Amino acid sequence: MHVDLDAFYASVEQLRHPELSGKPVIVGGAGIPGERGVVAAASYEARPFGVRSAMPLSRARRLCPNAIFVPCDFKAYREASKSVFTILDRYSPVIEPIALDEAYLDLTGQEALMGEPESVAVRLRDEVKARCGLDLSIGVASCKLVAKVASELRKPRGLVVVQPGHEAAFLAALPLARLPGCGPATALRLERVGVRTIGELAALPDPLLGELFGQYGRVLGAHARGVDPSPVLPPGDPKSISREVTFDHDQTNVAKVRSTALGLLQDVTQSLRSHGLSATLPYPTDRDDQIAAALRHLLETQLDGSRPIRLIGAGVSNLEPCATQLSLLEGRSSRLAQLDERLDELRDRYGDHVIARGAAARIHQKDMRRDDLDALRETGQ
Repeated sequence: MHVDLDAFYASVEQLRHPELSGKPVIVGGAGIPGERGVVAAASYEARPFGVRSAMPLSRARRLCPNAIFVPCDFKAYREASKSVFTILDRYSPVIEPIALDEAYLDLTGQEALMGEPESVAVRLRDEVKARCGLDLSIGVASCKLVAKVASELRKPRGLVVVQPGHEAAFLAALPLARLPGCGPATALRLERVGVRTIGELAALPDPLLGELFGQYGRVLGAHARGVDPSPVLPPGDPKSISREVTFDHDQTNVAKVRSTALGLLQDVTQSLRSHGLSATLPYPTDRDDQIAAALRHLLETQLDGSRPIRLIGAGVSNLEPCATQLSLLEGRSSRLAQLDERLDELRDRYGDHVIARGAAARIHQKDMRRDDLDALRETGQ
Protein backbone atom coordinates (compact mmCIF):
# COMPACT_ATOMS: atom_id res chain seq x y z
CA MET A 1 0.00 0.00 0.00
CA HIS A 2 1.27 3.46 -0.93
CA VAL A 3 -0.36 6.31 0.98
CA ASP A 4 -0.02 9.96 0.06
CA LEU A 5 -1.66 12.91 1.82
CA ASP A 6 -3.27 15.26 -0.71
CA ALA A 7 -1.85 18.80 -0.99
CA PHE A 8 -0.53 18.20 2.52
CA TYR A 9 0.98 21.54 3.57
CA ALA A 10 -1.87 23.52 2.01
CA SER A 11 -4.49 21.20 3.56
CA VAL A 12 -2.92 21.66 7.01
CA GLU A 13 -3.05 25.43 6.57
CA GLN A 14 -6.72 25.25 5.55
CA LEU A 15 -7.44 23.16 8.65
CA ARG A 16 -5.62 25.61 10.92
CA HIS A 17 -7.27 28.62 9.29
CA PRO A 18 -10.86 27.76 8.31
CA GLU A 19 -11.17 31.08 6.46
CA LEU A 20 -8.79 29.60 3.83
CA SER A 21 -11.09 26.64 3.13
CA GLY A 22 -12.17 26.51 -0.51
CA LYS A 23 -9.71 29.24 -1.52
CA PRO A 24 -6.53 29.02 -3.63
CA VAL A 25 -3.70 28.64 -1.10
CA ILE A 26 -0.02 28.63 -1.99
CA VAL A 27 2.42 27.56 0.72
CA GLY A 28 5.98 28.81 0.57
CA GLY A 29 6.04 32.58 0.59
CA ALA A 30 4.33 35.86 1.35
CA GLY A 31 3.23 36.67 -2.22
CA ILE A 32 5.48 39.74 -2.41
CA PRO A 33 6.38 40.89 -5.95
CA GLY A 34 9.89 39.77 -6.85
CA GLU A 35 9.95 37.21 -4.05
CA ARG A 36 12.35 34.31 -4.59
CA GLY A 37 11.89 30.71 -3.59
CA VAL A 38 9.57 27.98 -4.77
CA VAL A 39 6.05 26.72 -4.08
CA ALA A 40 6.10 24.13 -1.29
CA ALA A 41 2.46 23.15 -1.88
CA ALA A 42 -0.62 24.39 -3.68
CA SER A 43 -4.21 23.69 -2.68
CA TYR A 44 -6.49 22.01 -5.21
CA GLU A 45 -8.24 25.35 -5.68
CA ALA A 46 -4.95 26.85 -6.94
CA ARG A 47 -4.05 24.02 -9.28
CA PRO A 48 -6.52 24.82 -12.10
CA PHE A 49 -4.48 28.00 -12.62
CA GLY A 50 -1.40 25.88 -13.37
CA VAL A 51 0.29 26.29 -9.98
CA ARG A 52 2.40 23.28 -8.96
CA SER A 53 4.91 22.36 -6.25
CA ALA A 54 8.53 23.45 -6.92
CA MET A 55 7.34 26.23 -9.24
CA PRO A 56 9.03 29.62 -8.68
CA LEU A 57 6.87 31.79 -6.42
CA SER A 58 7.04 34.67 -8.88
CA ARG A 59 5.49 32.53 -11.62
CA ALA A 60 2.83 31.16 -9.25
CA ARG A 61 1.85 34.73 -8.39
CA ARG A 62 1.47 35.61 -12.07
CA LEU A 63 -0.62 32.50 -12.78
CA CYS A 64 -2.89 32.94 -9.76
CA PRO A 65 -2.86 36.60 -8.67
CA ASN A 66 -5.77 36.05 -6.25
CA ALA A 67 -4.00 33.24 -4.40
CA ILE A 68 -3.39 33.49 -0.67
CA PHE A 69 0.29 32.97 0.09
CA VAL A 70 1.21 31.36 3.41
CA PRO A 71 4.75 30.89 4.80
CA CYS A 72 5.85 27.33 5.61
CA ASP A 73 5.30 26.17 9.19
CA PHE A 74 7.08 22.83 9.45
CA LYS A 75 6.34 22.49 13.15
CA ALA A 76 2.62 22.36 12.31
CA TYR A 77 3.21 19.97 9.41
CA ARG A 78 5.23 17.60 11.56
CA GLU A 79 2.52 17.55 14.22
CA ALA A 80 -0.12 16.77 11.59
CA SER A 81 2.12 14.10 10.06
CA LYS A 82 2.67 12.53 13.47
CA SER A 83 -1.07 12.16 14.00
CA VAL A 84 -1.40 10.40 10.63
CA PHE A 85 1.57 8.07 11.22
CA THR A 86 0.06 7.13 14.59
CA ILE A 87 -2.90 5.77 12.64
CA LEU A 88 -0.73 4.10 9.97
CA ASP A 89 1.17 2.25 12.68
CA ARG A 90 -2.02 0.46 13.70
CA TYR A 91 -2.55 -0.88 10.20
CA SER A 92 0.88 -2.43 9.60
CA PRO A 93 4.00 -3.14 11.66
CA VAL A 94 6.13 -2.62 8.53
CA ILE A 95 6.15 1.02 7.41
CA GLU A 96 8.63 2.78 5.14
CA PRO A 97 8.29 6.57 5.56
CA ILE A 98 9.16 8.53 2.43
CA ALA A 99 8.27 12.04 3.64
CA LEU A 100 5.98 13.74 6.14
CA ASP A 101 3.06 13.05 3.81
CA GLU A 102 3.99 9.74 2.17
CA ALA A 103 4.73 6.14 3.14
CA TYR A 104 4.60 2.50 2.08
CA LEU A 105 2.84 -0.11 4.23
CA ASP A 106 3.35 -3.87 3.87
CA LEU A 107 0.05 -5.71 4.28
CA THR A 108 1.41 -9.15 3.42
CA GLY A 109 -0.26 -11.92 5.39
CA GLN A 110 -2.65 -9.64 7.25
CA GLU A 111 -5.91 -10.51 5.46
CA ALA A 112 -7.08 -12.82 8.25
CA LEU A 113 -6.60 -10.06 10.82
CA MET A 114 -7.39 -6.90 8.85
CA GLY A 115 -9.61 -8.02 5.97
CA GLU A 116 -9.23 -7.62 2.22
CA PRO A 117 -6.74 -4.89 1.17
CA GLU A 118 -9.41 -2.74 -0.48
CA SER A 119 -11.60 -2.66 2.64
CA VAL A 120 -8.49 -1.94 4.74
CA ALA A 121 -7.64 0.99 2.47
CA VAL A 122 -11.17 2.41 2.74
CA ARG A 123 -11.08 2.19 6.55
CA LEU A 124 -7.67 3.82 6.68
CA ARG A 125 -8.66 6.66 4.36
CA ASP A 126 -11.85 7.31 6.33
CA GLU A 127 -10.11 7.16 9.72
CA VAL A 128 -7.45 9.67 8.65
CA LYS A 129 -10.18 12.02 7.46
CA ALA A 130 -12.26 11.62 10.62
CA ARG A 131 -9.40 11.92 13.12
CA CYS A 132 -7.00 14.28 11.33
CA GLY A 133 -9.23 16.14 8.86
CA LEU A 134 -6.87 15.29 5.99
CA ASP A 135 -7.51 13.55 2.69
CA LEU A 136 -5.42 10.51 1.81
CA SER A 137 -4.93 8.91 -1.60
CA ILE A 138 -4.07 5.20 -1.58
CA GLY A 139 -2.72 2.74 -4.09
CA VAL A 140 -2.72 -1.00 -3.40
CA ALA A 141 -0.72 -3.47 -5.50
CA SER A 142 1.66 -6.41 -5.32
CA CYS A 143 4.74 -4.14 -5.49
CA LYS A 144 5.81 -0.69 -4.40
CA LEU A 145 6.20 0.84 -7.86
CA VAL A 146 2.69 -0.07 -9.05
CA ALA A 147 1.16 0.96 -5.70
CA LYS A 148 2.77 4.41 -6.03
CA VAL A 149 1.50 4.89 -9.59
CA ALA A 150 -1.95 3.79 -8.45
CA SER A 151 -2.10 6.25 -5.55
CA GLU A 152 -1.37 9.18 -7.88
CA LEU A 153 -4.06 8.41 -10.47
CA ARG A 154 -7.25 9.70 -8.86
CA LYS A 155 -6.24 12.43 -6.46
CA PRO A 156 -7.61 13.83 -4.26
CA ARG A 157 -8.95 11.12 -1.95
CA GLY A 158 -8.30 8.46 -4.56
CA LEU A 159 -8.25 4.72 -4.07
CA VAL A 160 -6.94 2.41 -6.78
CA VAL A 161 -6.41 -1.32 -6.25
CA VAL A 162 -4.40 -3.29 -8.84
CA GLN A 163 -5.04 -7.00 -8.56
CA PRO A 164 -2.07 -9.39 -8.74
CA GLY A 165 -1.36 -10.39 -12.33
CA HIS A 166 -2.82 -7.17 -13.76
CA GLU A 167 0.19 -4.90 -13.15
CA ALA A 168 1.37 -4.66 -16.78
CA ALA A 169 -2.15 -4.13 -18.12
CA PHE A 170 -2.78 -1.42 -15.54
CA LEU A 171 0.36 0.48 -16.56
CA ALA A 172 0.18 -0.09 -20.31
CA ALA A 173 -1.97 2.88 -21.42
CA LEU A 174 -0.37 5.42 -19.06
CA PRO A 175 2.07 8.04 -20.40
CA LEU A 176 5.79 7.61 -19.72
CA ALA A 177 5.73 10.50 -17.24
CA ARG A 178 3.64 8.34 -14.87
CA LEU A 179 6.44 5.79 -14.45
CA PRO A 180 8.71 6.54 -11.46
CA GLY A 181 12.30 6.93 -12.61
CA CYS A 182 11.34 7.90 -16.15
CA GLY A 183 12.23 11.58 -16.12
CA PRO A 184 11.93 14.13 -18.94
CA ALA A 185 15.32 13.29 -20.48
CA THR A 186 14.58 9.54 -20.49
CA ALA A 187 11.09 10.10 -21.89
CA LEU A 188 12.51 12.30 -24.68
CA ARG A 189 14.96 9.60 -25.77
CA LEU A 190 12.17 7.03 -25.78
CA GLU A 191 9.86 9.30 -27.77
CA ARG A 192 12.56 9.60 -30.42
CA VAL A 193 12.23 5.86 -31.04
CA GLY A 194 8.43 6.05 -31.11
CA VAL A 195 7.68 5.11 -27.49
CA ARG A 196 5.06 7.24 -25.73
CA THR A 197 3.28 4.93 -23.30
CA ILE A 198 4.45 2.61 -20.55
CA GLY A 199 3.05 -0.34 -22.50
CA GLU A 200 5.16 0.54 -25.55
CA LEU A 201 8.19 0.76 -23.28
CA ALA A 202 7.37 -2.67 -21.80
CA ALA A 203 7.35 -4.14 -25.32
CA LEU A 204 10.91 -3.05 -26.11
CA PRO A 205 13.48 -5.87 -25.95
CA ASP A 206 16.01 -5.70 -23.11
CA PRO A 207 19.02 -5.57 -25.48
CA LEU A 208 17.67 -2.36 -27.06
CA LEU A 209 16.96 -0.83 -23.64
CA GLY A 210 20.51 -1.76 -22.65
CA GLU A 211 21.87 0.07 -25.68
CA LEU A 212 19.79 3.14 -24.91
CA PHE A 213 20.25 3.38 -21.16
CA GLY A 214 22.91 0.89 -20.09
CA GLN A 215 22.23 -1.30 -17.07
CA TYR A 216 19.33 0.93 -15.97
CA GLY A 217 17.54 0.13 -19.23
CA ARG A 218 16.70 -3.40 -18.06
CA VAL A 219 15.39 -2.06 -14.74
CA LEU A 220 13.28 0.45 -16.66
CA GLY A 221 11.82 -2.33 -18.80
CA ALA A 222 11.00 -4.44 -15.74
CA HIS A 223 9.28 -1.48 -14.09
CA ALA A 224 7.23 -0.87 -17.23
CA ARG A 225 6.00 -4.46 -16.96
CA GLY A 226 5.05 -3.90 -13.31
CA VAL A 227 7.96 -5.85 -11.85
CA ASP A 228 9.56 -4.32 -8.76
CA PRO A 229 11.10 -6.71 -6.21
CA SER A 230 12.14 -3.99 -3.74
CA PRO A 231 10.69 -4.68 -0.25
CA VAL A 232 9.04 -2.22 2.12
CA LEU A 233 11.99 -1.25 4.29
CA PRO A 234 11.43 0.29 7.72
CA PRO A 235 14.17 2.74 8.69
CA GLY A 236 17.07 0.79 10.18
CA ASP A 237 20.27 1.67 12.00
CA PRO A 238 21.76 4.44 9.89
CA LYS A 239 25.14 4.22 8.15
CA SER A 240 25.23 8.00 8.24
CA ILE A 241 23.08 10.76 9.71
CA SER A 242 22.70 14.12 8.03
CA ARG A 243 20.38 17.09 7.87
CA GLU A 244 20.22 19.86 5.28
CA VAL A 245 18.15 22.91 4.47
CA THR A 246 17.69 25.07 1.38
CA PHE A 247 17.66 28.82 2.02
CA ASP A 248 14.81 30.90 0.62
CA HIS A 249 17.47 33.24 -0.76
CA ASP A 250 21.09 32.61 -1.69
CA GLN A 251 23.18 33.50 1.36
CA THR A 252 26.42 35.45 1.53
CA ASN A 253 26.01 36.07 5.26
CA VAL A 254 28.65 33.71 6.66
CA ALA A 255 27.37 34.07 10.22
CA LYS A 256 23.88 32.92 9.19
CA VAL A 257 25.27 29.98 7.22
CA ARG A 258 27.42 28.97 10.20
CA SER A 259 24.59 29.22 12.75
CA THR A 260 22.26 27.27 10.42
CA ALA A 261 24.83 24.49 9.99
CA LEU A 262 25.36 24.26 13.74
CA GLY A 263 21.59 24.12 14.29
CA LEU A 264 21.35 21.22 11.85
CA LEU A 265 24.24 19.51 13.62
CA GLN A 266 22.43 19.58 16.98
CA ASP A 267 19.65 17.54 15.40
CA VAL A 268 22.27 15.16 13.98
CA THR A 269 24.04 14.61 17.30
CA GLN A 270 20.77 14.12 19.18
CA SER A 271 19.80 11.43 16.64
CA LEU A 272 23.29 9.94 16.98
CA ARG A 273 22.84 9.51 20.74
CA SER A 274 19.29 8.17 20.39
CA HIS A 275 20.67 5.35 18.21
CA GLY A 276 23.54 4.64 20.61
CA LEU A 277 26.12 5.52 17.95
CA SER A 278 29.31 7.53 17.79
CA ALA A 279 31.03 9.38 14.97
CA THR A 280 34.68 8.65 14.36
CA LEU A 281 36.84 11.73 14.85
CA PRO A 282 40.35 11.11 16.25
CA TYR A 283 38.36 8.98 18.73
CA PRO A 284 34.67 7.92 18.74
CA THR A 285 32.33 10.56 20.15
CA ASP A 286 28.67 11.54 20.26
CA ARG A 287 29.33 14.82 22.09
CA ASP A 288 27.85 18.07 20.79
CA ASP A 289 30.87 20.21 21.62
CA GLN A 290 33.44 17.88 20.03
CA ILE A 291 31.52 17.27 16.79
CA ALA A 292 30.61 20.97 16.58
CA ALA A 293 34.30 21.85 16.86
CA ALA A 294 35.00 19.66 13.83
CA LEU A 295 32.19 21.34 11.90
CA ARG A 296 33.44 24.82 12.82
CA HIS A 297 36.86 23.86 11.51
CA LEU A 298 35.33 22.72 8.21
CA LEU A 299 33.32 25.93 7.93
CA GLU A 300 36.36 28.11 8.64
CA THR A 301 38.55 26.33 6.11
CA GLN A 302 36.01 25.59 3.37
CA LEU A 303 33.44 28.39 3.48
CA ASP A 304 34.03 31.08 0.86
CA GLY A 305 32.14 34.23 1.85
CA SER A 306 32.22 35.55 -1.72
CA ARG A 307 30.17 32.65 -3.09
CA PRO A 308 26.39 32.73 -2.49
CA ILE A 309 25.13 29.57 -0.79
CA ARG A 310 21.70 28.05 -1.50
CA LEU A 311 21.92 24.87 0.58
CA ILE A 312 23.81 23.90 3.73
CA GLY A 313 23.97 20.58 5.51
CA ALA A 314 25.69 18.82 8.39
CA GLY A 315 26.30 15.10 8.71
CA VAL A 316 28.35 12.32 10.25
CA SER A 317 29.35 8.94 8.85
CA ASN A 318 31.67 6.01 9.68
CA LEU A 319 29.41 5.33 12.67
CA GLU A 320 30.04 2.73 15.32
CA PRO A 321 28.42 1.67 18.61
CA CYS A 322 28.79 4.30 21.27
CA ALA A 323 32.14 4.14 23.06
CA THR A 324 32.34 3.99 26.82
CA GLN A 325 35.44 6.20 26.85
CA LEU A 326 35.95 9.18 24.57
CA SER A 327 39.66 9.73 25.16
CA LEU A 328 42.42 8.87 27.59
CA LEU A 329 41.54 11.96 29.59
CA GLU A 330 37.76 12.04 29.57
CA GLY A 331 35.05 9.40 30.06
CA ARG A 332 31.35 9.25 29.12
CA SER A 333 30.46 10.35 32.66
CA SER A 334 32.02 13.79 32.12
CA ARG A 335 29.95 16.84 32.95
CA LEU A 336 29.70 17.87 29.27
CA ALA A 337 28.46 14.42 28.25
CA GLN A 338 25.89 14.59 31.05
CA LEU A 339 24.85 18.03 29.79
CA ASP A 340 24.11 16.54 26.34
CA GLU A 341 21.97 13.87 27.97
CA ARG A 342 20.01 16.42 30.03
CA LEU A 343 19.39 18.58 26.94
CA ASP A 344 18.17 15.51 25.02
CA GLU A 345 15.77 14.69 27.86
CA LEU A 346 14.35 18.24 27.80
CA ARG A 347 13.86 18.11 24.01
CA ASP A 348 12.24 14.68 24.23
CA ARG A 349 9.85 15.93 26.91
CA TYR A 350 9.01 19.42 25.66
CA GLY A 351 9.84 19.37 21.93
CA ASP A 352 12.87 19.62 19.67
CA HIS A 353 13.03 23.40 19.76
CA VAL A 354 12.71 24.05 23.49
CA ILE A 355 16.45 24.42 24.07
CA ALA A 356 19.67 24.61 22.08
CA ARG A 357 23.34 25.19 22.73
CA GLY A 358 24.60 28.71 22.12
CA ALA A 359 22.97 30.72 19.33
CA ALA A 360 22.58 27.85 16.89
CA ALA A 361 19.30 28.09 14.99
CA ARG A 362 17.12 24.99 15.24
CA ILE A 363 15.86 23.80 11.85
CA HIS A 364 12.49 22.08 11.48
CA GLN A 365 12.59 18.56 10.11
CA LYS A 366 10.91 18.03 6.76
CA ASP A 367 10.80 14.25 6.79
CA MET A 368 9.68 11.31 8.92
CA ARG A 369 12.48 9.16 10.32
CA ARG A 370 13.09 6.07 12.42
CA ASP A 371 13.39 8.29 15.49
CA ASP A 372 9.81 9.46 14.90
CA LEU A 373 8.42 5.94 14.44
CA ASP A 374 10.21 4.74 17.57
CA ALA A 375 8.76 7.65 19.54
CA LEU A 376 5.24 6.91 18.30
CA ARG A 377 5.50 3.26 19.32
CA GLU A 378 6.95 4.10 22.73
CA THR A 379 4.05 6.51 23.31
CA GLY A 380 1.56 3.82 22.27
CA GLN A 381 3.02 1.40 24.80
